[in-house]
Amino acid sequence: MQCQANNDGFVTIADASDIKTFNAAGGSKLTGTPTPESTTHYIPTPKPKTGQISKDGERTFFNPVLPGFYPDPSICRAGEDYYLVTSSFSYYPGLPLFHSKDLINWEQIGHALDRPSQLNLDSLGVSQGLYAPAIHYHKKVFYITNTLIGRGGNFIITATDPKGPWSDPLWIPNAQGIDPSLLFDDDGKVYWIGNGDPQSSRYDGHKVIWMQEFDPEKMDLVPGTFSILVDAGSNPDRNPIWIEGPHMYKVKGYYYLMAAEGGTAENHSEVIFRSNNVRGPFESFEGNPILTQRHLPADRKNAITCTGHAGLIETQNGEWWSVFLGCRPYEPSQMNYYNTGRETFMAPVHWIDGWPIINPEYEEVQYMYKAPNLTEYRLKDAIPSGNFTLREEFDTPTLPHYWIFLRTPREKWYSLTEQKGSLRIALRPSMITEKCNPCFIGRRQQHLSFTADTAMVFHPRNDNETAGIMVFQNEKHFYFMGLTLLAGKETLFLQQSTDNVYHSEEEFFKNRTIVTQTEIDKKALQKSLFLRIKAEGKSLGFYYSYDQTTWNILKEDVNNTNLSTKIAGGFVGVVIGLYASSQGKPSSNFADFDWFEYSGNDPLY
Repeated sequence: MQCQANNDGFVTIADASDIKTFNAAGGSKLTGTPTPESTTHYIPTPKPKTGQISKDGERTFFNPVLPGFYPDPSICRAGEDYYLVTSSFSYYPGLPLFHSKDLINWEQIGHALDRPSQLNLDSLGVSQGLYAPAIHYHKKVFYITNTLIGRGGNFIITATDPKGPWSDPLWIPNAQGIDPSLLFDDDGKVYWIGNGDPQSSRYDGHKVIWMQEFDPEKMDLVPGTFSILVDAGSNPDRNPIWIEGPHMYKVKGYYYLMAAEGGTAENHSEVIFRSNNVRGPFESFEGNPILTQRHLPADRKNAITCTGHAGLIETQNGEWWSVFLGCRPYEPSQMNYYNTGRETFMAPVHWIDGWPIINPEYEEVQYMYKAPNLTEYRLKDAIPSGNFTLREEFDTPTLPHYWIFLRTPREKWYSLTEQKGSLRIALRPSMITEKCNPCFIGRRQQHLSFTADTAMVFHPRNDNETAGIMVFQNEKHFYFMGLTLLAGKETLFLQQSTDNVYHSEEEFFKNRTIVTQTEIDKKALQKSLFLRIKAEGKSLGFYYSYDQTTWNILKEDVNNTNLSTKIAGGFVGVVIGLYASSQGKPSSNFADFDWFEYSGNDPLY
């Protein structure tokens, strides 16, 4: 593609017909997989690594750069270091933080909200909690603005080291709406930008983008400075819905206001406006949206859907890139069933006639791009993409950052030291079907096809005690393979969630859906019972073994679409977790998990 610079220093396409289009059916299957250097936890598949020189001599990277439910990414740069944060909803710790020097090899450095005093998620639904954050770096201080849905509203936290500690939230009660961000202008003024409701709503989904000066010393909005920047969206006459996730950038004298539009499903998009005055009026780009996949055939192979909620970043070498959320449906792709949730993707940005265009050379967002012009950042514990195997031996004093909990833990009910080399989970009365902090420790599903294995030592003492492994989307959409005591015999069962709300443990036991069950062979059981969940797109299988060699079928061909966002709703993705419960009654029992192994096997990679 021929490009040239215009008088403003922006790039103009000289030959628009030379923009490439992408034929997914003909050429989207990849031949390599990016993986980090081998470490204690990550076992790479024997395929090319991120940063390997391609046949044409260029380094490449693979999407998604953060696989699994890491939605609503926001990014900033501090010198030669890049920091990225995503939403986490009602999972704890909140707001996972990542660091990179090359934009493609990321390490998780922690969570911004990792103290119970910072984050109260009690009784919230899975898709409530922490919505889209925005991270900024200004004069050696890091800022994150965010919204806690269901409790508190909008807030800001700060840190001088992104690894923490981060401050307790400072609430901004007069800031309406969701998805706030900041602009640090050249004249020293700071602006708070968010989405909100119009004074008079014309239709369902009618929102506005508003701005107000922000005092970073008082950590509050400046009275009398409120203004609406965008009403409805990029084309108000067409009644656009859910304009949100605003970010403002000042580039070459223009203020660029970028926002998501269309809702975070198939019609998701990213639109942009600009003005030479921070307060507007803002001109809508006539080529909006600058990112979407909604116009493409629904039945295309290896589709990436729902793209939007983007952020822009300029490298120290003058390149521009965008991070944004997207989804990967499994076949049949036209149904848009995906269980991995909304993931973080990255694509190049070109400035064309004074406007930033995301992924300008292709119609479809790509699974592989040429790497940024940055020195490769070699990491021992990089977040892998492509196919990989992760094995956790539970032999460290603390859990790695990728393990998460449902809601805020108020007591310590697990241990890595009581049984050395094992994760011990105590049985408590709390249940996964309740809006509480159950005894559940999980990690994100990161592939359309995966296998998850664990070795469990557990002996139930009565029929209300259970422990095992689970694939969980929300309280009404999960599968649980657990061990319990039935008629005095240890029994392995598969439970499918229901849409019912239970008000007592008696009601729960009476109405729970047991798909199948089998008595444990006590003669064959030596110490650990090995459990396996295997997913292949829309199908799930559940297996058990006494020796890790012979795997017995508990149930195959289980409908995995029950856990898809399309069926289950919400904004998160499936989490694979280890779970134990005494289901409404006190217990002193516990379950030990010797290890956990997750292996992704997507055919695309």
